[in-house]
Amino acid sequence: MSTKKFLAIILTVLCLLPVAYCLLPIAHADEIEDLQKQIDELNHARELSVAATKPLEGQLESLKIQLAQIEAKLKNLSYNISQKEKDLSLREDKLVVQQALLSSRVRSYYIRSYFTSPFLVILSSSTSGDLFRELSYRQAAAREDQRVISTVTSEMLDLLVQKDKLEKDKASLASFQEQVDKNAKFLGGEVKKAKVYQADLSSKIVALTARQQQILSQRLASLNISRSAASIGACMDDRNVSPGFGNAIAFFTYGAPHRVGMNQYGAKGRAEAGQGRDDILKAYYTNFETVKWDTNIKIKVQGSGEFPLEDYVLRIYEVPESWPMAALEAQAIAARSFALAYTNNGNGEICTSERCQVFKPDPKTGAWAQAVKNTEGLVMTSGGNPIKAWYASTHGGYIFSSAEVWGGGTPYTKHATDTTTGSAGSFGDLQSNAYDRSSPWFYCDWGSRSQYNKTAWLKSEEVADIVNTLLLVKADSSTSEHLYQTDKPNPAGTDNWDENRVKQELRNKSINPYNSVSSISVSADFGGGVTTSVNVSGDGGSNSFSGADFKNRFNLRAPANIQIVGPLFNIEKK
Repeated sequence: MSTKKFLAIILTVLCLLPVAYCLLPIAHADEIEDLQKQIDELNHARELSVAATKPLEGQLESLKIQLAQIEAKLKNLSYNISQKEKDLSLREDKLVVQQALLSSRVRSYYIRSYFTSPFLVILSSSTSGDLFRELSYRQAAAREDQRVISTVTSEMLDLLVQKDKLEKDKASLASFQEQVDKNAKFLGGEVKKAKVYQADLSSKIVALTARQQQILSQRLASLNISRSAASIGACMDDRNVSPGFGNAIAFFTYGAPHRVGMNQYGAKGRAEAGQGRDDILKAYYTNFETVKWDTNIKIKVQGSGEFPLEDYVLRIYEVPESWPMAALEAQAIAARSFALAYTNNGNGEICTSERCQVFKPDPKTGAWAQAVKNTEGLVMTSGGNPIKAWYASTHGGYIFSSAEVWGGGTPYTKHATDTTTGSAGSFGDLQSNAYDRSSPWFYCDWGSRSQYNKTAWLKSEEVADIVNTLLLVKADSSTSEHLYQTDKPNPAGTDNWDENRVKQELRNKSINPYNSVSSISVSADFGGGVTTSVNVSGDGGSNSFSGADFKNRFNLRAPANIQIVGPLFNIEKK
């Protein structure tokens, strides 16, 4: 493709972008209706922009290679021109000498040719031998004069030609360089503008999605999931409980709640496997140093006054005292580090709930007090400051970085597989090798109903209904405001469509709805610790949905407070 044609295509594509931008809908802060439609439209606009920009980026990379090649050639040409300039300068210096020689030779040749006659040569020669020698000498001198005259004249003419070519080459070089710089600047600028446009769309999508996620967050909060291993509860493993109906389906999550930093039950499992406190901390944090800190610092506790650092840590109620000492010591160091980071070295105030870390007025004794004494003043630091050493009761076999969960990266959190082998290739691997597999929250289906033996099992037709809402939203995003759970008021203030209405809407769009699900399974990325897709078969055919989309739609539609609470989930059938 020629450069002109390529640039014409780029201009055509980029001229369309502002139009798409102008057509974007405006979202009002107090609206939830039309939310999914807006998100889809924004996503579509961003996808169009990305689709338009990707070929441009590919062509730009190709052009960059071409430009680099041209730059190399221009550099070589510039060097050759420079060398020619030096050579011509030397030739000009030599030519001054040659011009003097040429003048002398021309004069000598002229004299020999016009002022010395053969008759005079014959008269001046005393013998025939002298005659022939003189004639030969004069002929040779004349030929040499001709050669020198011809050579010097050719040299002068070539010098003039080369100088003229040199000037033209220099002009071409400047023109080429200007064109290369102009093309590179233009294309780079256009790609940059397209990227800015895409980033703007992405920020709008994030803002709108955040409003939708508010509903999901409220449902999740209703489960009252505890972060602390000391107060663990409210999770029920329904695998061995009959709901009272057949063809039942349940969705089991690995771990809860945030999975960042230390896995408390994982620390227990590692301690039971013989690991010490330092090994445990290194398993869950990275890029840190353990140092002695000033124990005279006082921690301001919300509603409870101030406590010297060690007295504060004595009052932390995060893990059972019956756990191995190495796990208790790791928890003491993490709690001390968190408190210092949270309060900015004692300058701020820390709360007493699980939102910070569990604090009670009465100091603990026994094994916890010993763990605090064994680790007196020890703090994890990064860049010279205490780290905010997050932790939670059960990670479900994985450790996530803060960037993966909250979007804010920290140098001391990381992603890792928390198993005895350091990896996992299946759900079976996690069940057998995860360090936190003894936790009652390791593998749970969350929520329940008063009926069906208070389990989280769903009927096949209930799962079919959730799948139908996914199909309907995909076909028409404006329907999403009608597709919340049917056993509670609609959060958008409109009507909830029951399973029959959803089926009819699908039929109206020439889509076969599901009446029941005969097969449902998941695919997972066991390196990332996330369910990637949910695959469904039934009387409505076969469909596959992304794990994230399925989880969100499930949590918006499933009855009561039944939910999928984490990124990695599996499906059980009974």
